[in-house]
Amino acid sequence: MSSTAVDHSALPAHAPPGTPGSRRANPWLTLLAVAFGLFMVGLDGSVVSIANPEIGRDLRASSADLQWVTNSYLLALAAALILGGKLGDRFGRRRYYLIGVAGFTVASVAIGLAGSIEGVIAFRAAQGFFGALLMPNTLGLLRAVFPPKKFGMAVGIWAMVSSVSTALGPIVGGLLVEHVNWESVFYLNAPIGVAALLFSAAVLPESRNPADRHRFDIPGVLLLALGTLVVVFGVVKGEHWGWGSGATLGTLGAGVAVLLVFGWYETRVAHPLLPMRLFRNPALTIGTLITALNFFALLGVIFFVMLYLQNVRGFSPVEAGVRTLPLSLASVVASPLGAALTERFGPRLSMPLGMVLQAAASFGILGWGAHSSYAALWPPFVALGLGVGMVMAASSDAIVGNAPVRDAGVAGGLQATSLQIGGALGTSVLISLIGGRVGATLTGELTSAGVPAPAARGLGAAEDAVTMGIAPVSDGTPGPLRAAVVEGSGQAFMNGVHTAALVTGVLCVAGAVLAAVGVRRPPGAAER
Repeated sequence: MSSTAVDHSALPAHAPPGTPGSRRANPWLTLLAVAFGLFMVGLDGSVVSIANPEIGRDLRASSADLQWVTNSYLLALAAALILGGKLGDRFGRRRYYLIGVAGFTVASVAIGLAGSIEGVIAFRAAQGFFGALLMPNTLGLLRAVFPPKKFGMAVGIWAMVSSVSTALGPIVGGLLVEHVNWESVFYLNAPIGVAALLFSAAVLPESRNPADRHRFDIPGVLLLALGTLVVVFGVVKGEHWGWGSGATLGTLGAGVAVLLVFGWYETRVAHPLLPMRLFRNPALTIGTLITALNFFALLGVIFFVMLYLQNVRGFSPVEAGVRTLPLSLASVVASPLGAALTERFGPRLSMPLGMVLQAAASFGILGWGAHSSYAALWPPFVALGLGVGMVMAASSDAIVGNAPVRDAGVAGGLQATSLQIGGALGTSVLISLIGGRVGATLTGELTSAGVPAPAARGLGAAEDAVTMGIAPVSDGTPGPLRAAVVEGSGQAFMNGVHTAALVTGVLCVAGAVLAAVGVRRPPGAAER
C-alpha cells in the first residue's frame, strides 16, 4: 500500500554490519569511499572534450564519430541511472556501487587499448552504463548511513567533489594530452578505480530495502530506458537537425510520450520502478527541475567559455583550464556553505541564492568582448562556481533528503538523470543559440571590420566554423584581410555568446523564483 509520508528516520533501511565505532559503521568513511568513484566519473565527464581532437586525428575519425564518443556515453548513462539506483535499493547499494566502479575502470582502460574509433564509442557506452550503477548509489549509501542532521553537510562535501572534479577535467586533460597522449586520459581512471575498489570494499556497509522482495518492474525499466534514450537523442541531435525541424520535434515528442506512458504505468503497478508518490513532495519535484537547470547553466556555459578561451583568445587547453580555476575554487567554498545554509534554513534559501548567483554570472558574461582582460573574466567564473556548488548541495538535499530511506537509490538516480538531461540541453541549446546569432550577424560584422562586401558575403557560408570560435582564414590570406576576418568573426561569435548568456541568465532567474515560491522550509529544519 503506497503512502505519501516521507521517511526522515536516521536509521538506514538495512543496518550496516559492525558494531558502533567500527569502520563499517562510520558514515565519514562511507563518504570518503564514495568520493573516489564520484571523482573518477566527474573528471572523466569533462576531460574527454579535451581529448576528442587528438582522438580524431589519431584514429582518423569524422566529426560525427567524435560526437558519438560523447553521445554514446551520455545516452547509456541517462537511460540506466534510475535503474542503477533501484538495483541498489533492492539488492544492495554497496554491491552495485562496487560493480559500477569496477566496470567503469575496466571500460576506461579498454578505451585506451581499443585502437579504433568504433571500439572507443562502444566502450564509452559501457562506461556510461557502469557510471549509471555507480552514481545514484553514492547518494543512496550516504542517505542510508547519515542521520538527517548530518546528511546536509555530507551532501555538501559530495557536491564539492562533483563540482571540483568536473571543473578540473580540462586542466588535467590538457596536461595529459599535451605531454603524454590521449589514451592517458582514460588510463588515469585505473589507479583511481583500483584505490576506490580496495578502500570501498574495506569500509562500505551494505544497505538495501529489506522489504523489497517483490517482482521487479521490467515494463517500467523498458519504458523509462526507451523514453529517456529518445529524449536525450533528440536533444543531442537537435543542434544539427535544427530545433524547429520535424525530425527534432518528432523525436522529442515521441520520447515525452513514452515517458508519459511510463508515468501512467507507474501509478498502476503495485511495486513501481520510480514511485510517483515521491513527486507529491514539492521540494523533491522542484529540486529535480533546479538540478537540471543547474547543469544546463554549468555545462552549457563551460562549453562556450572553452571555445572562447581556446579558439578566440588563442589559449592552449592547459592555459584555458588554469583560467577557469576560480570556478573550481569557488565551488569548493560554496558546496559546504550551501549545505550549512540548507541544514539551518532549508533549501528555500540556498537554492534560490545559488540560482541568483548563476544568473549574475550569466549577465556578467554580457560584458565580455573578443579582447576582454582577465579582470572581466574571473568574476563570472567565481559567481558561477558559487552558484553551482550551492545549488548542488541544496538540490541534493531536497531530492534525496526528502525521499524515504528505502527509496534513496532511486532518488539518487532521479537526481543524476535530471543532471545529465540538463547538461545535454545546456550544451546543445546554447551552441544552437550561438550558431543562430552568428548566422544572423556574421556578414555585417565582417563588413564592419573592413572585409570587402563581396568577400564578407562569401565567408558567410563559414558560420559553422565561426560558431565554434574559429575564424575562416588560411595561411595564404593577406595580412590586413586576415586581421579583418579574425576581428569580424570574433565579434560575431561574441554576439552569439551574449545571446546564450542572456537566455541562461533569464532561465536562472526563473529558477530562483520557482525555488523561492515553491519550496517551503520544513518544520524543525534548524533541528535537522
